Amino acid sequence: MVNMSHINDIREMAKSGYSVAHIARKVGVDEKTVRKYRDQHDFSPKPPEMKEYPSKLDPYKDTINQWLEEDSKNWYKQKHTAKRIHDRLLEQYPQTYDCSYNLVHRYVRRSRLGVQQKRGTLELEWLPGQAQVDFGEADFYDRGEKKRKKYLTVSFPHSNEGFSQVFSGETAECVCQGLKDIFEYIGGVPILLVFDNATGVGRRIGEEIRETELFQRMRAHYNFSIRFCNPYSGHEKGHVENKVGYNRRNLFVPIPAYDDIEAYNRDLLKKHEIKARETHYKKLAPIQTLFEEDRRALSALPKHPFDVCRYQYIKANGNGKVRLDAKHYYLTRPEYANNEVLVGLRAHTVDILEPSGQVLTRYERQYGEQRSDSNDYRTTLAQLMRNVGAWKNSGLRKLIPDPLLEVMDSQPRDELQKTLRTMYRLNRDYDFETALRALEEGLRINRTNFHDAAALAARMTGYGLSTAPEQGPDLRHYDQLLHSGGDRPC
Repeated sequence: MVNMSHINDIREMAKSGYSVAHIARKVGVDEKTVRKYRDQHDFSPKPPEMKEYPSKLDPYKDTINQWLEEDSKNWYKQKHTAKRIHDRLLEQYPQTYDCSYNLVHRYVRRSRLGVQQKRGTLELEWLPGQAQVDFGEADFYDRGEKKRKKYLTVSFPHSNEGFSQVFSGETAECVCQGLKDIFEYIGGVPILLVFDNATGVGRRIGEEIRETELFQRMRAHYNFSIRFCNPYSGHEKGHVENKVGYNRRNLFVPIPAYDDIEAYNRDLLKKHEIKARETHYKKLAPIQTLFEEDRRALSALPKHPFDVCRYQYIKANGNGKVRLDAKHYYLTRPEYANNEVLVGLRAHTVDILEPSGQVLTRYERQYGEQRSDSNDYRTTLAQLMRNVGAWKNSGLRKLIPDPLLEVMDSQPRDELQKTLRTMYRLNRDYDFETALRALEEGLRINRTNFHDAAALAARMTGYGLSTAPEQGPDLRHYDQLLHSGGDRPC
């Protein structure tokens, strides 16, 4: 094989006047080769040529290409492997197909490499005020119990700033609540939000995205524009995907612990200041300086805050419980059994509402695949008043502290009914804790009728039982007037 060293020897000897025959003998090549390189004028590098050689696989390449083309429209986890293509060819052409698996594997690998090269991604430019949205997962100690939670992340590619909020699910209520809290913290609304395949805000049907009504209402309220990524096109929102991983590594290691998720989320927003002090990896300017450009491009917050709540009528079962998300049950009132109940669904809580729209009780919202039962036995007071015989086995009884419980357990039926009626009225007018305290104080001073308990509850909520009464006006002149029989003193 003639290499560049040989070629340079040929040209040097030719330049020195040696004959072609002499050069051929010295270099050990054919005389035609000597003449070729002696007379060549361009030795610039040339790109290598891919030579196609006949292959036993040639008759089947059209079929393989068709299968690979169909794969481009399918989920990445359900695409052909080289092994599956080899097996299908054996099944489809049992008499003629005699290629090895390695031959198929090499062809499939080259074909897919060509497809990837055709689909190379562009480096996208992002304007100030534009943001990307996505969910991540991380473990948290929620009131001492280790749970895997979701966290919504909003990132700003222009400045490389980003904010996260932790939730137990990926519902529309979680997305909207997270966006609202972030908007209010940064003091404005992004002009554009880019979502990954409508996660949490709707569902994709073919090429169409159908947004949930709650998200549509929020979008109208804050007046921001949206765009959804194409399926399996994560590069369209690569910034937020990187930010999701960055926040997991930097904000959630070691595993955070909290008792109140909403309080934790408020503190979490402040932690962005750590990242803001860093320098942008490409623009070489402080992130907090670049984020000020994002801030100036934000739209103003609306005059009225958005109430992130989805209202729904749900039929209660025979025990007065409504079921949400297939596995989670919430107690309403026993008298609502087998009737439709108005429920308000929020990111962290569930409201059970009266027909008038007033909140009857509020539960912590449950997520996950395990069944849960949430019970607020205060809602059973009205039913207990009418069915006093159920007192000993009622869930409400567990909420009554001693010594009030001992007194109620020993009361005859009519007295217990009066106590329950008093408790019901005070709970309605004040709250359950105030009702219990008023009844306990009434027992202590032997004043147990409703009017006495109501007066005690009013004092507790007004200025407290330990506050001394005000002095009031001096009434001695009126006393003198009354004692004198009404005559004015001379």
